[in-house]
Amino acid sequence: MNVLLVDDDYFVVAALEKKIDWRALSIEQVHTAYSVAQARDILQKHSIQILVCDIEMPQGSGLELLAWIREEQYSIQTIFLTNYADFNYAQKAIELQSFDYFLKPIEFDKLSLIISKAAYKAKEQQSYQEAIQDGQLWKKNQKKLQDHFWRRLIREKKASSDRAAIAGYIAEQNLSYQLSDLFLPVLITIFPYDKSLGKEDKDLFDYAFLNVLSELFLDPLISVETVMEYKDYNWVVMLKWNRAPDTRVIECICLSFIEKANQFLRSDACCNVSTSVALEAINKSIRDLLQMNEDMIKKRNQIFFLEQYPLQEAVYAPPPLQDWEELLNQNNPGTFLGETRNYLQNLAKNGVYNASVLRLFRLDIVQLVYAYLKNKEIQAHKLYTGKTNDQLFMQSLNSIEDMEKYMEYLVSTAAEYHSFADHSQTVVEEIKHYIQSHYGDELTRMSLAEIVYLNPDYLARLFKKETGISLGTYIIQARIKAAKHLLEATSLSVYQIAAKVGYANYSYFSKLFKQDTGWAPSDYRRELLAGQRVQVDHVK
Repeated sequence: MNVLLVDDDYFVVAALEKKIDWRALSIEQVHTAYSVAQARDILQKHSIQILVCDIEMPQGSGLELLAWIREEQYSIQTIFLTNYADFNYAQKAIELQSFDYFLKPIEFDKLSLIISKAAYKAKEQQSYQEAIQDGQLWKKNQKKLQDHFWRRLIREKKASSDRAAIAGYIAEQNLSYQLSDLFLPVLITIFPYDKSLGKEDKDLFDYAFLNVLSELFLDPLISVETVMEYKDYNWVVMLKWNRAPDTRVIECICLSFIEKANQFLRSDACCNVSTSVALEAINKSIRDLLQMNEDMIKKRNQIFFLEQYPLQEAVYAPPPLQDWEELLNQNNPGTFLGETRNYLQNLAKNGVYNASVLRLFRLDIVQLVYAYLKNKEIQAHKLYTGKTNDQLFMQSLNSIEDMEKYMEYLVSTAAEYHSFADHSQTVVEEIKHYIQSHYGDELTRMSLAEIVYLNPDYLARLFKKETGISLGTYIIQARIKAAKHLLEATSLSVYQIAAKVGYANYSYFSKLFKQDTGWAPSDYRRELLAGQRVQVDHVK
């Protein structure tokens, strides 16, 4: 397979040549051109399957080149590079059936995956043409029917196997399966790292995942019948035994896959292996595997076998919560987290893999942390809100590592705000600063308490203790001070100033202003202006 790189910028072409591992992408030869005319000449003389081309070039655009390619009926996958996210460019590229549209500056890792995907598409097209020529197009349709058959079984909710139903599915889809054929369901769970492609571009990540999977599950002993994403990052792989089952082969393949996932997908992985059964009993094998996946505590980068997993409910043995509570009260979050990690690791070491245990453990720790915060009048339900908390909480039952990550967030956040609440002067200064910056907003004890995650009554007592005045009085003083400045420095009407400092009711504002200054707002401005005129006359 050959590729042609086209860009009027010599350095872009040179960078593409050097920084992309073409050999790893199965590209045999890389051709280069610096104009549309050069590119046409190369396309006429050489077999090119992939074109990576700039759109904006002084002597003819990449879009014009692709239009010519379509006229000449060359079967080429085209990836456009451009500096501009221009909708018209994108629309024209779509009309000309380009493979992808990539904005500069170039991210070489991501571009490599796109080129790999284009190469796969080119091979698929070539195979398609060969299938037509050989009269083998029915194979493609047969594969679709096969995938549909397995999707139907995997999505099936019945817990018991139904021999007659499966036989009916086989006959309906005209598949070559026998009820006595042996199959093995494997469920692969992927845990993308925070900055991996799985977090940034799911479609491209899925393609890379399937690429790695297809390379590793090549063994004469088995054949891959289907690969289906059961739910996000959870893939069911249905294997068919071509000879007598050998669990060691599956274990070696899974170990290799985990290694490749760490290296190329930048993700942890976990493989759950069901039991090998005849097709007539496959439904129960699938159901047990999916149930195991839901119930178990996963240890990343390990393989779990259904036959070794206890399906019965595990008994929860609570940790020494009183001792741990004392660690929190002593403001020793580091030791506390060390104890939680040891507890979780012992669960895995002792073979306790039931998620219900992890759920009860999480409940105990959350209650412990909430009680610790309540001692400082910190409102935990306000503190632990937002996307980060929700995401970590939801993921915490996925694996021991995810639970450890949630515990670290939970406890470190609690310790940070507990320490903050210990410094009452700092709390009060933050509230004062907020009031001075937001005097025009609706300010209440409740809204101000939410800023520092404290109980409103506690905040009010703390504020008066530190400042000697009530929170309400301080808000009024800050607003009146701001109103004075606006009366002095702007030409805004008194009504506009009242609204600007947080008072929709002008009469109430005027009353407060007079109580503070002895003047109505309009009289204050008039006297102020008069005083300024006297000063000017005196200078003259």
